[in-house]
Amino acid sequence: MDSNQNRGILHADFDAFYASVEQRDFPELENKPLAVGGNPRKRGVVASASYEARKFGIKSAMPMSIAVRKCPEVVVVPPRFSVYREVSQQVMELFRNVTPLVEPLSLDEAYLDVTELIHRNVTPPQIAKELKDKIASNFGLTISIGVSTSKSVSKIASGINKPDGLTVVRPGDESSFLHPLPVEVVWGIGPKSSAKLHSLSISTVGDLSLQSIEVLTDIFGSNAVHIKNIANGIDDRPVITQRERKSVSSETTLLIDTSDPTYLTEIVMRLSGQVADALVHKDIRGRTVKLKLKQSDFTTLTRQKTLSEKVQISSEIAESALELLNYELKNSDEKYRLIGVGVSGFSSAEALHDEMQLRFEGF
Repeated sequence: MDSNQNRGILHADFDAFYASVEQRDFPELENKPLAVGGNPRKRGVVASASYEARKFGIKSAMPMSIAVRKCPEVVVVPPRFSVYREVSQQVMELFRNVTPLVEPLSLDEAYLDVTELIHRNVTPPQIAKELKDKIASNFGLTISIGVSTSKSVSKIASGINKPDGLTVVRPGDESSFLHPLPVEVVWGIGPKSSAKLHSLSISTVGDLSLQSIEVLTDIFGSNAVHIKNIANGIDDRPVITQRERKSVSSETTLLIDTSDPTYLTEIVMRLSGQVADALVHKDIRGRTVKLKLKQSDFTTLTRQKTLSEKVQISSEIAESALELLNYELKNSDEKYRLIGVGVSGFSSAEALHDEMQLRFEGF
């Protein structure tokens, strides 16, 4: 038997995390359509929508102005990230009391490898049920958990019966679970690749699993083998308790679309300062400075410059970011709705937790 079939992997995912915390802390918001996010008059976006709001088609990352149009009675509240972060830290500590093999993916989801606990005659579904009960009693929140022998199957399973779901895929049942599902459940298949698949009459994971590597390479490039394996329930990736930081970045959505060099320069300077503060706080330096620009039509551009020496202070970051910005402004007549600055290229000795990104809604 494949040794991976003996594994126990959980994917735990909070249900509408930010919105659920708000409804828990403010009972008057219970059972109401709720959107946590930015001001709809200042290009705010939805960070989290309650299940009552989702019935109206409101989703995360949707412009708040559209959310309000879809549901005029939706209650809009600003995010309290410090509160969400504190709850997340407490929950992750609870997870680590069960197993040291915890891989946080964000504030509201994580993988847990509970394989070693199986040898004590405890089953992964039992562990999942106990975790759900503890989170409900200790935090007043619901969490959905997928249980299987791999990360990808557990992640898909956790989303099947939301909210407050517990979905178990037994060893050997991976294909029968996956194959009837739509291709969109596979991590890495976005709108463009989904459209290509449907144009070839590939609509289910089962259809996907039958395709040749040649066909999948045309769509997914070097990721084709991984996608085919996932479609067949093959995934031996381990739960990783530490991640190497990839980048530190800060971005802002502008109040108005603009190509004004003076305005954009000021914002790049501010963002460079925010990134520098984070780098200094963590005592890390990076060799690559990145500039992110989103045009009025939502086309996103990323430009970067790799330096001979690592940078950390604001002026050094801004110098390279402004060079990239000025080049773009000289060669384009586009207006921009979002701008971001980042630094990457850290050494392996500077391994840290998940990638950090600071987001600011408007200036």
